[in-house]
Amino acid sequence: MDPKPKYKRIVLKLSGEAVARPGHFGVDEEALAAAAAEITPLIERGVEVALVMGGGNFFRGRQLADSKRIGRTTADTIGMLATTMNSLALRDCLEAAGVPARVMGTVTTPTVCEPYIARKAIDHLEHHRVVILAGGTGSPFFTTDTAAALRAAELGAALLKATKVDGVFSADPERHKDAKRFARLTYHEVLKQRLGVMDLTAVSLCMEARVPLVVFKFTTVGNTLRAVLGEDVGTTIVESV
Repeated sequence: MDPKPKYKRIVLKLSGEAVARPGHFGVDEEALAAAAAEITPLIERGVEVALVMGGGNFFRGRQLADSKRIGRTTADTIGMLATTMNSLALRDCLEAAGVPARVMGTVTTPTVCEPYIARKAIDHLEHHRVVILAGGTGSPFFTTDTAAALRAAELGAALLKATKVDGVFSADPERHKDAKRFARLTYHEVLKQRLGVMDLTAVSLCMEARVPLVVFKFTTVGNTLRAVLGEDVGTTIVESV
């Protein structure tokens, strides 16, 4: 018998780079297919899956941080639209793999995606549809990490943060070969040590709402399912160890 998932409902935070070819601009069909392949087994196990997409493969608001002509609010709005492009591409790739999916956004065009309403999102999840949450929080000055924490709190879900490394380390593992990976941490430890997990607003929100957080390497095939099953993948961050 297959083991039961530890988390029945999750919000999976994906960066824009997760659906792009390394070092390239835009989306890549093979990267999209690989992302869909990580999500499909979760649906087959009965896990309810929402995703929050980043948009860095198209645009980041901070690219115009020093602009004298384009304001921060406008720059962040452009970034929100970039997350919508990624969300639409991933939706189609999921549905091509036989997984029903919906895009719900905070910066919406009615002919493109549904507006985000928490109750409607929960209805989609309960009907076994993947919900792809575009547009971040819908407000400037907030990251998509904070949007993921907010949506996890609203939807009563665990938060899985997909990264390029095997969890949270004491130092940058790509620069420091002796960096130690933490198997478990508390939110207080993350905030006190200012560990590079997510921005501090997102971590604080997870702590306040008691949202379980797992940080794991997305590019290792099968890691997403292992994280959902509660295996020792990456780093689990909770209220107390």
